[in-house]
Amino acid sequence: MNNKLFKSYLVTALAVSASALLQTYVIKVFIEPSNLLSSGFTGASILIDRIVALKGGSFSTSLGLIVLNVPVAILCYKAIGKKFVISSLCQVFLTSFLLKVLTFKPLFDDIVLNVCFGGFLYGMSVVCALKGNSSTAGTDFIALYVSNKKGKSVFEYVFIFNALMLCVFGYLFGFLYAGYSIVFQFISTKTISSFYRRYKRVTLQITTKNPEKILESYIKNYRHGVSVMEGYGGYSKVNMSLLHTVVSYYEVSDITMLIRNVDPKAIINVLNTEEFYGGFYRRPLE
Repeated sequence: MNNKLFKSYLVTALAVSASALLQTYVIKVFIEPSNLLSSGFTGASILIDRIVALKGGSFSTSLGLIVLNVPVAILCYKAIGKKFVISSLCQVFLTSFLLKVLTFKPLFDDIVLNVCFGGFLYGMSVVCALKGNSSTAGTDFIALYVSNKKGKSVFEYVFIFNALMLCVFGYLFGFLYAGYSIVFQFISTKTISSFYRRYKRVTLQITTKNPEKILESYIKNYRHGVSVMEGYGGYSKVNMSLLHTVVSYYEVSDITMLIRNVDPKAIINVLNTEEFYGGFYRRPLE
């Protein structure tokens, strides 16, 4: 195993571990003491446990995480990527294990503080996993699968699904805590959208005197289209070229470094791209 591959697996392992620990902490410290319902299949597991408890039975959240996530992982296995699915399942199994063995004391008595801090930290637990090329599985699998097909974030739609699930929770257990849970999930969803930008696109405008060298290196390393327009400097009157390309947000740093290595004097302008229509290559999840 080469160093690059080893570092990739190490980063994923650390991200999965941090995500599982943080998710367990949020469930124990903020969600359970405040009778909240988290998002995704974790929330579904908690809801099933509480519904079964009404009938005098028991269905642990730990078991629910595994039972609900494994079938979805099998269905999305080919579309999302082998490494990604396996690492995500590792996160699920680790979270399930930690929920069984770890205990934490509540941090706040105030439910509003639990909703705000818990919602943010729960979102960060998902971000940790995603940053390590993994996820917390469940609805994350579904969101990423659809995002890969449509090229846009669908976490807002996942929030709608979670809100519908909370309507059932509110009907059975009271709408006060269901309302707090919706706010909790809204905060966590916005946290994910703010900190994880794989699906955000940006436009690069590169002004250079050496377009051929930059094009050769860029096309060799990336599969995005690029347009070239000829012009000249308004002050220097020297002939220059303007390269125009649209890339994913997470690629900007590497592409900028690549261009600067080829032409240290190149001018690079990064612009936010709100809407984009046409073919766009997105590197598949590993």
